[in-house]
Parts: sequence; structure tokens; C-alpha cells
Amino acid sequence: MTRTFETVGVVGLGTMGAGIAEVFARAGMRVIGVEADEEALGRGRGHLSTSTSRAVAKGRMTAEQQAALLGRITFTTSREDLADADLVIEAIPEIMEYKRGLFSDLDRICKPSAVLATNTSSLSVTAIAATTSRPAQVVGMHFFNPAPVMKLVEVISTVVTEDGLAAEIADLARRLGKTPVTVGDRAGFVVNRLLLGYLNHACGLLESGLAGRDDIDAAVKLGLGLPMGPFTLLDLIGLDTSYEVCEVLFRESRDRRHAPAPVLREFVTAGLLGRKTGRGFYSYAAPTPAAHEPGPRAVVSMVGIVGSGPEVAGLVADLDAAGFKATVAERSDLTPVADADVVVALSDRPVIELAVRLPHPERLVGLHLVGDRVAEVASTVLTSEDVAGAVQDLVTVLRRTPVRCGDRAELVVNALLYPYLNDAVRMLDSGYATAADIDDAMRLGCGYPAGPFEMLDAIGLERVRDGLRALYAEYREPSFAPAPLLDQLVTAGVPGFRAYAR
Repeated sequence: MTRTFETVGVVGLGTMGAGIAEVFARAGMRVIGVEADEEALGRGRGHLSTSTSRAVAKGRMTAEQQAALLGRITFTTSREDLADADLVIEAIPEIMEYKRGLFSDLDRICKPSAVLATNTSSLSVTAIAATTSRPAQVVGMHFFNPAPVMKLVEVISTVVTEDGLAAEIADLARRLGKTPVTVGDRAGFVVNRLLLGYLNHACGLLESGLAGRDDIDAAVKLGLGLPMGPFTLLDLIGLDTSYEVCEVLFRESRDRRHAPAPVLREFVTAGLLGRKTGRGFYSYAAPTPAAHEPGPRAVVSMVGIVGSGPEVAGLVADLDAAGFKATVAERSDLTPVADADVVVALSDRPVIELAVRLPHPERLVGLHLVGDRVAEVASTVLTSEDVAGAVQDLVTVLRRTPVRCGDRAELVVNALLYPYLNDAVRMLDSGYATAADIDDAMRLGCGYPAGPFEMLDAIGLERVRDGLRALYAEYREPSFAPAPLLDQLVTAGVPGFRAYAR
């Protein structure tokens, strides 16, 4: 049966629900917006008025189009007004008890042919559908905030969803101007399942003392080109929301990487939830004037470099242009750098074994160049603080952002990136979603410059596989072990996932 969706109900007109109502009204459909009481209904009207007025001010619609759009929306506090809706989508708080109660009520009210959809970002669609007499007509339709702007919609089907219904909902999403990604009913779906694992992992690295909050945020934002660092993003999402999603993921997966990091629990218990409370990992009170910082002041004249290849040649050229002398040594013979003021080992792996071979082990740090904007500066347990500070200043002179960290496998950027890529490979291997859909979801849902499989192909499968092996050897975390599919593709000599997909 091919359905026509012309009248759509939206239950819950908070920021997300009002945005969803606007999206459907923009597409020319009649919308029935439902809220619990007149006060909440007034707030919902306000959200829609503000959003559409902003669009008019930016020239994205005319005042006449705004009036027509708002005229297609009926506001009510009675769920009974949804009786003739073709589709009803809920956008109420992420509390299973509330959603199950609502769907039981909608099942009673709505006509037998109506499709019921949940905008949940992580809860079980199957559990919600089970409260109705029409579980085959219940789907997930997960929009991203702000709904009028974000292009992604995750369409979730369950094991009992009627054949073809997910495809019809995906077509509806395209009619709305969105890009649908169709997936099965697993906690977190695609975006939150991958994103929260990465964000929670960042919390774990912070707690371990590997690097500081600002360093981790800078490393990811500048090194990988992501819109924001993990702690800035956690504050934006809300630490309570992030904590609850991690709990949902952990209850299903029992993967330790999904168990909420203790620091998240501490912040939530203290009521420090991020931007919405004025403080989370960062404080959002009125900023105080920044203290004057002296300019870069590298105090070294001779820099020893351990490594080989084009990266070393480039660093030598940059140092020469900045007025520093450099001498180079291979890892097998450190003699040429023995008397250098500081020694940098170009590596993303622990370098303590090199330090102990030098007459002055306190002068060695690891240096990992990430893109053309970041340099990770890794101190060993023997590194002098003066030397680490001097190399940090030296990196600044070379117009890179220094990221101070400990001497651990894959340092910061790759320690966060590779497990995230590994999770995506496991997701693909399970048949849960296609590589193209996963890439679309992370690009459109998170604003990433590339999806995980695009990143894997750009970095190289073998390099990521070997990095994961190093992480597993260091941390003994089972989820860091390379996904079997990744290992098999490397062994078979397959150059990338584009080739595998063909």
C-alpha cells in the first residue's frame, strides 16, 4: 500500500518539535501541533514565529510565505484532534514511560491507517511500538536540531515494521528536502551510537591524565577539522543528555566504552549540565579579560630530530626558515642528536624507549604533526618540564598549535579517531547500515568534513589497523582490537572501502 501523507500531527512543540512542524509546513502539508497545556502551546507558537521570522530577515522566505506556512499549522491542547492525521510524530522528552503512554493513547485516537513515528534519538522503537495494536505501523523518524536546517533524518524500522513502510518514510523525508538514512532498531541508531562512544572516550582520556580539556578540544578541532572539540560539543548537547544516551547504549551493548565516564556522572550530579546551566566542562559566565601572554620564546638553538622521510625534511626546512639549526638521526643510531638542546622524535607511538638511549633522556619529547595546524608534544616520564615548555614554544614559532600530552600509544588525535573508525567498521560488518549511509549520517548529522569510511580510505586501512593494534596493546580495551573486517581487508590487500563496496 502506498500512503499519502498530507496531514501530519506533531506532539510536543519544544525547540525540536516546533522545528519538525515547520519542516512539514514548509513542504505544503497541513500540520496539527499538540502541546500539554496553553502555556506550553504558547511557547510552541513562539518558537515557530521566531524561527520563521529569522528566515524572513535572512531573505530565505517572504512575509507572505511565512504567513502561509503558519496558516497551515493548527495549534491545540487536545490529542483527540489527531484523529484524522495520516502520520503523527512525537517529540516529547526522552523518557520511555512518557513515550509508551503517549503511543498507547495515539493508538486509540488515530485512524487505523495512520503511521505513528517517534523522534527518539536513542530509545528502542520496538519497545515503543509494543504498546500499540499496530506495531507494524510504528517507525522512528529522527530529525536533528535545528530541524529546519539539518538535512539528515534517520529512519528506523523494527523487526515487525511493515514491508515497504521504511522506504515510504524515507521518500517522505526526501519530499521534505532531507537526506534519509534507513537503519535497524539499535540504541543510538547511527549518529548517537558513533558520536557518544567517541565523546565518552574523550572523557576517559581526560580522566586518565593523557591531556587537558583545552588540548584535547584543540587537537580534534584543528587536527581533524571537526566543527568543535568533544568537550565543547558535550556542553552544547547537555551533559545530562549525553549521560542518559550513554546509559541507553551501555544497557544494550554492554561495551565498556559506552558506560558513562565517571566525570560525566559527577557533573550531572552537581547540576553542571553545560551551556543550558551556564557551566559544564567550560564556564559560560561573562568572560573575564584574558591576561597578557608573552609571545613565543623558544630558548633552544640546536634541535635534534629522530625519524626519516618527507616529514623530517619538512620539519628541518621549517626550523631553518625560523632560524633554528637541526640535526637528524635514525632511530637505530641516536649519536647525531646526543648533544642537542632538545630532541624530538617524530612519532605517534610511545618514545620512552628512545629517551633511555640518550645521555640526556630528559631532553627528549615525542612530536606528532597532525595536518598542517597541530603538533602533539608528548612528554615521557623523564622529560624535563623546561624542555617540554621549550618545544611547545618552538611549535608555536612554527605556526602550529601545540597539544601537550603524555607518552601513550597514538597520543590524542589518533587515540580518539581510530576507535571511532573501528566502531563504524563493526557497524557496517553487522549489516546494520551501508558505508554510504553511515558516511552521510556523520557528515550531515554532525557536520564532519568526511564520513568514517571516507576517512579510513584517506588515512589508509593498514595504518588504522596498526594504530588500533597499538592502542589495544597499550590499553587492553577489547573494543580497540581491529574489527575482523578491517583486518581481513588489509590482509587481502583491498585498498579501501570504496573498492570493497564495489
